[in-house]
Amino acid sequence: MTTIVIVHAHPDDEASQTAGTMRLATDAGHRVVCVYATNGDHGTVPADLVEGENVVSRRRAEAQASAALLGTERVVWLGYADSGMTGWEQNSHVESFHVAETEEAALRLAAILDEEDADVVVGYDWHGGYGHPDHVKVHRVVRRALDLAARAPRELQGTMNRDQMRRLYDSAKEAGMVGDQDDWDPDAPGDDGYPIGTPESELHWQVDVRPVLETKRAALACHASQEDVGWMLAMPAEHFAMAFGDEWYIEEGRPAGLVAALPF
Repeated sequence: MTTIVIVHAHPDDEASQTAGTMRLATDAGHRVVCVYATNGDHGTVPADLVEGENVVSRRRAEAQASAALLGTERVVWLGYADSGMTGWEQNSHVESFHVAETEEAALRLAAILDEEDADVVVGYDWHGGYGHPDHVKVHRVVRRALDLAARAPRELQGTMNRDQMRRLYDSAKEAGMVGDQDDWDPDAPGDDGYPIGTPESELHWQVDVRPVLETKRAALACHASQEDVGWMLAMPAEHFAMAFGDEWYIEEGRPAGLVAALPF
């Protein structure tokens, strides 16, 4: 059995980015632990909050529901506040993950890696896929935690396949699924001014999650309070499979070449 610690910036990131890998790993008998850097307090405020409930408590409950579907054995919170999107005034809040000392956060994560005797840690690529400040910070914290852990686990970096995004966009346009007025550009820069994702030539692992795609979709539905989940859930099954049927990882130090397999 392999122990895999997967680190995400916010509750719901696991559902859109690594849920299929997590379910496949637990189905294969591996132990999966999900660590959230932030509590997601700057996400959408649900209209149906009841007395005594707030955004944080709702999002924690949603994360636990997602974990149950994915077979995640433990959910851990690093304890930082959500930094919001790039340029929001929350970026500079004293409790936000963005301004937290990298060393302090890495020590917290290293303690979890040691407690779990982790074999693998999964974070994000160098700019968090699209430059979100909390995602970028996750990458930096994971890298430092590898230095601080008593036994450094193998590291994978979740990312998006930039070339696949372009292929999907071109196919959708040819099929009439994207109109001339559609302003989404797969080549547009992310929040940090760099292109979104990673070129296919720099990727190492492609995980086909279609066998558990309905579970991935159900995990997303657990986070239904969040507006950004709505458009994903509204996609027809065929389009959802095209967009979310594969999950992509970098493994630095591994020989070049994309391998289609579960990396554990």
